[in-house]
Amino acid sequence: MKIISFNINGINSALKYGLRDFISLENADVYLFQEVKNSWDTIDDSLRKIPGYETYFYGAKKKGYSGLLAYIKVGTYRGMSYKEGIGIPEIDDQARIQTFEFKDFYLLNTYLPHSGRELEKLPFKLMVNEKFLKYCELLRKTKPLVIAGDLNVAHKEIDLANPRGNKKNAGFTQEERDFFDKFLAKGYIDTFREFEKEGGHYTWWSWRTNARERNIGWRIDYFLVSDGFIKNIKKSWILSDILGSDHCPIGLEI
Repeated sequence: MKIISFNINGINSALKYGLRDFISLENADVYLFQEVKNSWDTIDDSLRKIPGYETYFYGAKKKGYSGLLAYIKVGTYRGMSYKEGIGIPEIDDQARIQTFEFKDFYLLNTYLPHSGRELEKLPFKLMVNEKFLKYCELLRKTKPLVIAGDLNVAHKEIDLANPRGNKKNAGFTQEERDFFDKFLAKGYIDTFREFEKEGGHYTWWSWRTNARERNIGWRIDYFLVSDGFIKNIKKSWILSDILGSDHCPIGLEI
């Protein structure tokens, strides 16, 4: 199974960068998009229905904010359940987590909060993180997890181009990194780091100062899996040449 995850940062705007062609050419079994930033009725008609795929949309209450969209190839998803949110209204209103139950694992499409330019949202983010971990641990009692999406944290210094200058900035605070350590210690694995040990690999670049052209980026998009499931992972990679967002897609092959 081939899974692509992509924080699209406004799905309609990505059309002019060839999003539909990307979907067709990659021919993945599952596409998971975060930060769709559209209500269902404002999504371009060409994206509401992709031939050969089932569509799952989860929109935020606030217009133009957040939102998740998944395409699953017909015949791939013989799932037992599909769930939106984790049962906590202040989190679920922001459309941050979709859960797909497959026969052998749960797949989560995830968009965890940003801490804010002045870290004003850090307490909320840490609260969401803890609730998310609790939710994952509950699911894992029955099946392994594959967690995909934008987690809005660079875990280690190797995961961003300028760690020294960002230690007090959103996405690289000690509190956020400590939580990531805690999450992994519960028995989850960062799949990309199982295949790539070197630096210089990023999934997000600021729109400013030509950061992408200079590869001054952050790796904040992940595929995490339950530790016992890692034996099923064949490949985990970054598609850094794909445009259309300030993020790029990431891929996983099971």
